[in-house]
Amino acid sequence: MAGGVAGAGRAAGRGALWVPLGGLGAVLVAVGILGVRTSVVALGLVVAALFCAFFVRHLGFATSALCGSDDADLPIVDTGYRPSVSVLVACRNEESVAERLIEGLVGLDYPPDRLEWVVVDDGSTDRTAAILDGAARSHPRFTALHRPPGAGGGKSGALNAALAAAGGEIVVVFDADHRPRPDVVLRLVRHFEDDQVAAVQGRCLVANGEDSPITAMVAVDYLAGYYVNEYGRQAMYRLPAYGGANCAVRASTLRALGGWNPETVTEDTDLTLRMILSGLRVRYDVTAVDEEEGVVTFGRYWRQRERWARGHQQAWRDYRGAVWSSDRLTFAEKVESEMFLFAFHLPVLSLFGMGLLVAWFAGYGPPGSPLALDIYSTLLFLGPLVELGAGLLLGRADRRLAWAMVWFLPMFLVSMAICAWAWLTWAFGGSYTWVKTKRSGDAAAWRGAAS
Repeated sequence: MAGGVAGAGRAAGRGALWVPLGGLGAVLVAVGILGVRTSVVALGLVVAALFCAFFVRHLGFATSALCGSDDADLPIVDTGYRPSVSVLVACRNEESVAERLIEGLVGLDYPPDRLEWVVVDDGSTDRTAAILDGAARSHPRFTALHRPPGAGGGKSGALNAALAAAGGEIVVVFDADHRPRPDVVLRLVRHFEDDQVAAVQGRCLVANGEDSPITAMVAVDYLAGYYVNEYGRQAMYRLPAYGGANCAVRASTLRALGGWNPETVTEDTDLTLRMILSGLRVRYDVTAVDEEEGVVTFGRYWRQRERWARGHQQAWRDYRGAVWSSDRLTFAEKVESEMFLFAFHLPVLSLFGMGLLVAWFAGYGPPGSPLALDIYSTLLFLGPLVELGAGLLLGRADRRLAWAMVWFLPMFLVSMAICAWAWLTWAFGGSYTWVKTKRSGDAAAWRGAAS
């Protein structure tokens, strides 16, 4: 199966110019048969129906999360289950956060004889390698691996190298800028007593929410993503996503699936789909918490979200057919999986919807266009706003953080541009590789989009 996935990723990476050309051709045919006004109205109804479906989804997630708001404070129910654990981290030019990372890793509260750390220096050109080697000399169960520059595969390649050296029954993954709470491993691995659980995702918080307006907005986004979206997907469909950091996966499952897919830039989404299509389950633990850095500049935000968009859109192309043909998913689970995969196409559709609004204003809209416009824009924006508001409430966020909501509308427009750019560069065959997000402590951290 892993080989088929890699092949799909390579095919997607070459682009498909026929997709936009075919779509344009279909629109022209519809206009020729139905006329401009009827075609605009029909397309508007289709887009509005999709917005309505996503609005209901957002509302369902927010309601589920608010009804289960006490879950985040639940204590550990300790059964004494202590599987062996390998903690894996991929590092590329992480000098600014490496020492803090090591401090957090060695501070994990788990039996020392059941825990090891395998950290990969992935072709770093700064002092990352020296810092990791120093940790390996100081801690006997700490292994520092080194990959040469250009080894390929991005984060997936580095994690696969770490997996080859890992001896634990359970693999726990953090990103280099993460600082896990001491009890996070214990909270994650307790779920693996259930044989049907293949992976567990914890909750991530943004530690530097006051660094910039962009970071404050990202902090609110994370509150909604982890308190509401992940929680809601678990409560309603038992389908939370493996998020790629502050997460655990059964080593035997990971090896059986061929490890992480080096042909994608969002290895977490790819692995999520491979697991659920194999009949395995991901579980979400809202009490397993770590902190990470949010991006501090617009340029870094664009590059991070472009990578997410490229990878998520690729996952939709790779797996949408397998989702609908799966005999392991119920119809409701198939619908939710499709909507999950389509999430980074929705802003592209929103951009298309704005074009329809222009056509309406030009006189090609349905009767009562002003009312239709109100309904259209409400469906588009209210759903995400409900999730963001619920996240602020559940996270008991400081009131000052709520002011970051004023950035929602302009950044949603930015999201349209990012996702459209990601889609078009794929369609026209633009290449893309995994790019590490720069940290706030890196040199020239505040030099705008060029940093």
